[in-house]
Amino acid sequence: MHVDGGADPGSPERRRAYLAAMRKHDLSDHIRVIPGQHTEDAGVAAANTLLAEDRLPTAVLAGNDRCAIGLMDVFTRAHVDVPGDISIVGYDDSHLAQLSRIDLTTVRQDTEGLARRTVQFAIGRLEDEDLVPQDFVIDPHLVVRGTTGPAQS
Repeated sequence: MHVDGGADPGSPERRRAYLAAMRKHDLSDHIRVIPGQHTEDAGVAAANTLLAEDRLPTAVLAGNDRCAIGLMDVFTRAHVDVPGDISIVGYDDSHLAQLSRIDLTTVRQDTEGLARRTVQFAIGRLEDEDLVPQDFVIDPHLVVRGTTGPAQS
């Protein structure tokens, strides 16, 4: 399950990646996207929606770490075991995700690499007005911490 970031930056790409990964692993029947934003409140709202249902998903991919922390807070207060009952993954590897009490599994982006490529392009553009913008991808990587575990049957 994915709590979407709505119109927030990076959300369309993260949504597409979630859908592609689910399809790639033959999990199309389990695709579910809950509208949200990159805020703790969106995580709270998504968690409350899930708690009102008959069964929790085994895992939730939040649009970012702030949303994941909102999910974690509600589940913890409702005595849902994270990661025993549900795994939670954020995105951004924010400072909060690294705190021992949070210990959030998250996706880290190479922000320095992104900034370096952006500056290189800006300098190139200043030197050559006809320089055509190009897409580039710097692959993120998963940082596994304490909010994920094996799927429950």
